[in-house]
Amino acid sequence: MTDRIARVERATKESSITVELNLDGTGIVDVSTGVPFFDHMLTALGSHASFDLTVHAKGDIEIEAHHTVEDTSIVLGQALGQALGDKKGIRRFGDAFIPMDETLAHASVDVSGRPYCVHTGEPEHLLHSVIGGYPGVPYATVINRHVFESIALNARIALHVRVLYGRDQHHITEAEFKAVARALREAVEPDPRVTGVPSTKGSL
Repeated sequence: MTDRIARVERATKESSITVELNLDGTGIVDVSTGVPFFDHMLTALGSHASFDLTVHAKGDIEIEAHHTVEDTSIVLGQALGQALGDKKGIRRFGDAFIPMDETLAHASVDVSGRPYCVHTGEPEHLLHSVIGGYPGVPYATVINRHVFESIALNARIALHVRVLYGRDQHHITEAEFKAVARALREAVEPDPRVTGVPSTKGSL
């Protein structure tokens, strides 16, 4: 299997993003987006997926975190898709349940080449919750779904994320990111029993 490494840059009037990703890393993470809680989530994602992940982002966080979080998620998805290459020899499917105190989250991944995202189960109060910002730039949890959608659509994977139950917005969000991380780790890792592309169509 060739090196599964990607570097993607994106620059707009709202943000400047660089993501470097090694799918066969050991969880070495260097993240700086200017949004502390989002840094925490991306660090958890890289660490629990055992990816080497570098994310450097500068955005118009003086307005709010939205543009930076959105653009970073787009670039992360693009890097994931690029690093996957021809997808030969991977497991393709991944699945993980992650508990975090009172919360239980679940994620399933299909590295299908067909982008889709289903995100369900978050309690209604996450539509209005804000984490951090005392001082610093707050993270509005209403954007969780958009983060996962942006990653899935740009990586061209099918991603299902659900919250089975939970109360604390920090625990819910973190459990979701960790579940996605562990599902991705399983889906992209080499399968010694697979020599080609794991699809009856012959391509993903």
